[in-house]
Amino acid sequence: MSYKPKILIVEDDTTQREILVDILQTNGYEVTSCASGKQALVLLKEQHVDILLTDLRMPEMDGLQLLLAAKRASPETEVIVMTAYATVSTAVKAMKDGACDYLAKPFDKDELLVVVERAWEAVSLRRENARLRQLVTESVSPENIVGSCPAMQRVFEVIRRAIPLKTTVLIQGESGTGKDLVARHIHFSGPRKDKPFIVVNCAAIPESLIESELFGHEKGAFTGADSARMGKFEAAHTGTIFLDEIGDMRAESQAKLLRVLQDGSVERIGSTQSRTVDVRVIAATNRDLNKLVENGAFRQDLYYRLDVLPIFLPPLRERLEDLPLLIFHLKKKIAQKLGRPVPDLAPEVLDAMKRYNWPGNVRELENVLEQTMILCDKDTITLADMPDRFRQPNPQTSGFVLPPQGLVMEDLERDLIQQALERAQGKIAVAAKLLGISYKTLQYRIKKHGIPTHEGPEQV
Repeated sequence: MSYKPKILIVEDDTTQREILVDILQTNGYEVTSCASGKQALVLLKEQHVDILLTDLRMPEMDGLQLLLAAKRASPETEVIVMTAYATVSTAVKAMKDGACDYLAKPFDKDELLVVVERAWEAVSLRRENARLRQLVTESVSPENIVGSCPAMQRVFEVIRRAIPLKTTVLIQGESGTGKDLVARHIHFSGPRKDKPFIVVNCAAIPESLIESELFGHEKGAFTGADSARMGKFEAAHTGTIFLDEIGDMRAESQAKLLRVLQDGSVERIGSTQSRTVDVRVIAATNRDLNKLVENGAFRQDLYYRLDVLPIFLPPLRERLEDLPLLIFHLKKKIAQKLGRPVPDLAPEVLDAMKRYNWPGNVRELENVLEQTMILCDKDTITLADMPDRFRQPNPQTSGFVLPPQGLVMEDLERDLIQQALERAQGKIAVAAKLLGISYKTLQYRIKKHGIPTHEGPEQV
């Protein structure tokens, strides 16, 4: 692990203390130790400690007293208590007073490592959420979801209604329209803002791992499961789980997800025990779930479970009236990031931007502005400073004529993609350049239209 979690061991038995130090140091932790609660409090004030591992029975100050004092001195430190006198009442008392877990002596090395790893996961989650809360003010605040057109006003109204509820939200829109921004805004503006916000990219997790990733596993549940691990749903307990790219989840995983949404409980791989979870679900996709349901690629019952409160984010090309507002907002954001004054845009630049199709949506707009502002040192950005595609006579329609009556846009798009692939001899990267869109966008559109390709996985 690149960052070594810092652990303080408090144990009055010298032999036990040395054994604990040796085990944890061998497993990559940075360990300090002492023999009493009073010494521990001094160390807590002098240095940062991620995890405090303390015995309960100690002279002068016992473990419960140290627990209370440690939580006052260092609220962010997770505390694990150890006791040879384990009783339900002792464990309950320690947990009520703020301990994250406890170990009953004698315990073996594996038990110790599992409990410490679980505490470190809690520390890491809290830090990640602190970082995300910072993003609320920087990039997830209402001012950063910009738009004044009627379609965006409808979006804002649904968001406003969604924020105070636990209702499942399904966000649909093309890549680059800001689905993740909306999800984060809903969570961090609502009653769960101080609770975990767990992001799962359903398209990025291999099918063989998604069940373990979402629901966790017990030690020995499968080859390589050397220790128990909580899944994303357990990690999101009392908070929100954001299932991004839900349309790319395969059928078997969809069935398992449906069970969680139906009964609110998860079962780790290798366990027969169900764990109840209190989790708000926000899902997002750039695919048309209705069409996927019609084609049998997405479960209808899962779709109805997710589509409780739908939010449709319009593509930028359908709300070009918002372009000046978006440009104004993004220029300020980028200028602050670069430490430069906010430049003006020449009128012909805005005209060219309004004629452009924006296949990458708001994300592409931000990238274009940032690239241009980095390369242009002038007070005013002119057309000569813009990327090549904006200097065509008509960057949106140049080279094309209106299709014959009856030919729908879907058919036109499919035909253009097929022509580009033929000219590029099947190479997606080359075809994407011909079409003026990103590789990822073209991949999505090829998949959307079911266009066969012969490109190998390593070819570009």
